[in-house]
Amino acid sequence: MGLVRQKTAQLEECEKPHLEGDRDALWAALEHSDASGRRQAAREIAHFPDCAARLVSRLQREQDDAVREVILGALVRMNDPIALSGLVDCLRSEDAALRNEVIERFAQMGREVDPTLQSLFKDPDPDLRIFAVNILASSRHPDVESWLIEVIEQDTHLNVCAAAADLLCEAGTEAAIDALVRLKARFASEAYIQFAADLALKRIHEI
Repeated sequence: MGLVRQKTAQLEECEKPHLEGDRDALWAALEHSDASGRRQAAREIAHFPDCAARLVSRLQREQDDAVREVILGALVRMNDPIALSGLVDCLRSEDAALRNEVIERFAQMGREVDPTLQSLFKDPDPDLRIFAVNILASSRHPDVESWLIEVIEQDTHLNVCAAAADLLCEAGTEAAIDALVRLKARFASEAYIQFAADLALKRIHEI
C-alpha cells in the first residue's frame, strides 16, 4: 500500500501546473503581443488561486475572441468574489460584445450567482438592472417570475420595468397579474409599458 500511495503522490505532483517559479512569466505572457501566447498563458495562470484580478484586467482590454473565451471560462470556474466582481465590472464596459459574453456566462452559472444578481438589481445604473433581467431571461432562473414581479413593483426606471414586463410575457403566471395591473397604473402615460403589460396579461389569461 505504501508503494501505491507513493506512486499516486508522484502522479499528482506531475499533474500539477508549473507553480511559483513560472507565475511571473505567465503574468508577463498574459500581456504578450501574440494572441496564442496570451491564450496559453490564460489557461495556465488560471491554476493560481490569486490570479482572478489579473485575468479580469486582461479581459477588459482583450480584443481576441479566443483569448476572451478562455479568460471568461477561467473566471466562471473560479467563481470567487474577485472573479464575480470582475465579471460585473465588464457589464459596465462600452464593449457590447463583451457585455453579451458576460451575460451568457452568468446565465450558465446557476443558483450560485444569485447574490450577484440580487446586487445587480439594486445597482444605481439602470443599464446594469436591465442586464440582470437579460441574465434571468437567458438562464430560465427558477425564481424568475417572483424576481420580475419585485422589479415591476419596486423599480422606478421605465426601461427596467419594460424589460421585466417583456419577460413576463413569457414567464408570467396568474401570480403576476396584480403587479402588472399596478404597473400599468404607475406608468399610465407610457405607451410601451401599457403595450407590454397588456400583452403579458393577455398571454397569462390564455394559459
